Amino acid sequence: MKFRISMMALGATLLSSPAAFAQDTPTQTAPEPATPAAPAASAAPATVTDAEVTQFATAALAIEKINKDTTIAAADKNTKMAEAVTSSGLEPTRFNEIGQAMQADPVLNQRIQKAAAEQQPAATAPAPQ
Repeated sequence: MKFRISMMALGATLLSSPAAFAQDTPTQTAPEPATPAAPAASAAPATVTDAEVTQFATAALAIEKINKDTTIAAADKNTKMAEAVTSSGLEPTRFNEIGQAMQADPVLNQRIQKAAAEQQPAATAPAPQ
């Protein structure tokens, strides 16, 4: 459960600051010689459909909102995040796969960022009023 939530938080973080995460990734993978197999494994789920990109972006935005919501008890956040992923139409395992693939695939990362950006104006438009 902890890993799943970490990956969900990772997805939200990647949407908000992909460059910062990209700087962390080489230091995590470079010291271990066995990690080249990991990017190849995460490249397999890189065939992410447009619908999954939209679902991932929706879930990541919801997770980010849950993380920032101070009215939600910390103990309840993990459950709410998992529910947000499921309600977006993705299984948590698929969400994690896409999050991992996103680390190795800058094109996928850009697709997800674009989908998130397209959703944000609609979500933030009522706020200025």
